Amino acid sequence: MPAALPIMQKTPFVLDPKPLPEASSPHAGALATSRAFRAIGYPQLIDAHLLLRKRQRGFSEAQLIESIVLLQTIGGDCPEDSNLFRNDSCLHRGLGYEPPKPTAVREFLERFHDPQLEAQRPSRDQQLSFIIPASDPVKALQQVQAGGVRRIAELYREQRQEQRIATIDQDATIIESHNRNALTHYQGGRGYQPMLAVWAEADLVVADEFRDGNVPARQNPLSCCRMAFEALPDTVEQRYFRGDSACYEQELLQWLDAEERGHEPGGPIGFAISASVSRELAAALQAVPDQEWTTIKTERDGTLRQWSEVEFTPHLRYERKNARPLRYVGIRLLKAQGSLFADGSDRMHFAVVTNLDWEGKRLVEWHREKAGTIEHVHDELKNGLAAAHMPSRHFAVNATWLKLSIMAYNIAAAIKGLCFSPQERTARMKRYRLLIVHVAGRMNRNNCVLGLRLCADPSTIARLQSVWNVFALSTQATSAKPLPRAG
Repeated sequence: MPAALPIMQKTPFVLDPKPLPEASSPHAGALATSRAFRAIGYPQLIDAHLLLRKRQRGFSEAQLIESIVLLQTIGGDCPEDSNLFRNDSCLHRGLGYEPPKPTAVREFLERFHDPQLEAQRPSRDQQLSFIIPASDPVKALQQVQAGGVRRIAELYREQRQEQRIATIDQDATIIESHNRNALTHYQGGRGYQPMLAVWAEADLVVADEFRDGNVPARQNPLSCCRMAFEALPDTVEQRYFRGDSACYEQELLQWLDAEERGHEPGGPIGFAISASVSRELAAALQAVPDQEWTTIKTERDGTLRQWSEVEFTPHLRYERKNARPLRYVGIRLLKAQGSLFADGSDRMHFAVVTNLDWEGKRLVEWHREKAGTIEHVHDELKNGLAAAHMPSRHFAVNATWLKLSIMAYNIAAAIKGLCFSPQERTARMKRYRLLIVHVAGRMNRNNCVLGLRLCADPSTIARLQSVWNVFALSTQATSAKPLPRAG
């Protein structure tokens, strides 16, 4: 009798090559994204703002956008990845239509391209950096994005978690790309450098502006900022803005501090922005006496992080009438005795410009929290979703792809904020997929009602049930006939 092989040297089964005949899926939980997409009202917003269809047959814009959002939520990086779930009968039945082929997705994205806008870009000899205006369909997507933000805020209110404070964190990020139209960015590679604005308390991207890679972040940051505040719901009662030195720009500072902001819904905008340390500001920082520096904390290596008020008034090219002087708060990093920074000095100076009268420690620490919001969003969009993979050489097509990545991010953020436990709300996309997306399930029919049955533990099912409860949506029994193919 032959000796039995150890368990780790064998598998106790054979692979059956015949596919399952049932309507099953390894990521049936992705239908939670579809439910949230529809309950938030994206289909109605898309129908109201996006008018691209030239004929009634085929997929609607809402179906195409929903399919792209699902593709990115599941983990797809490009339109061709939609082939991975085209034969998923569980998703087909759950969506009510068979997802489009990659060619249909690409043809849809191409409708956002406007060659006349790209032609406005001057030659590099005439102008190094130029912000290409958004095409009309891309502008329409911004209206859809803003409408989705307001509806999510309404859902928070319905769940008695009303978001009354809105802090906008704004920053640009580099997206590497090797297509022939991508331009060189400041790090030496080629790609794009979009500007994003995030509502920190709700973890929602409220505005973005797609830009060429050679456009510096300091070039016209006001346009994205204005879109961000326009997207906020009227229920917001306090408004704030945080930015790094790229936002230290005269027009933006004057707009944020303008008297008319106080008459808008939400009231005046309190802000804190990293100031560019000019020669004059550096001299003012160095002139602060040692006894006026207050220690905030001591780093592990003994470096002291300190703050102090700084008497400084910048020389402006022009200034609004009745403009009030802004406050400058200095930050000093002081090395312990015997230690030096790389440049050979024992101290480094920075500054924050603000219109807030908060105590210095509170202001500096609040301003530093920006890195935990906007940088997290950049990372999730590029590494957790598909924003790092630009699908086209056309500028507006890539701008659209980024906006749909943002839509997928906002839907996931809304599900986490409204349906997950407090311990799970900080889950990144990789864990989010394990918690709710990559859940095996099967469609079955009971008394003529189509139902989704999950192969999951009770906590996962409860998590999905919470999505169904929060994102209320009508349910209609479907017939047993095969679903028609669109197109």
